[in-house]
Amino acid sequence: MVTRFLSLELDLIAPAELQRAILAELRHYGEPLRWAIVAVDSERVKAHIEAVVTCESTFLLPTDAVTLV
Repeated sequence: MVTRFLSLELDLIAPAELQRAILAELRHYGEPLRWAIVAVDSERVKAHIEAVVTCESTFLLPTDAVTLV
């Protein structure tokens, strides 16, 4: 099992929908252990999220919005 730190950016939407969108996006990379909205860009209408996920594989397919550390 591998633990990864992710930093991603999502469109800012209604709070209940945003939570579902964050979890759905994180599950593309593994099982979320924790996540937090760390910043909001009101000009670009984006939420910046940092998360820790676990996965079985050491290979993850990053997207433009995700930074793997």
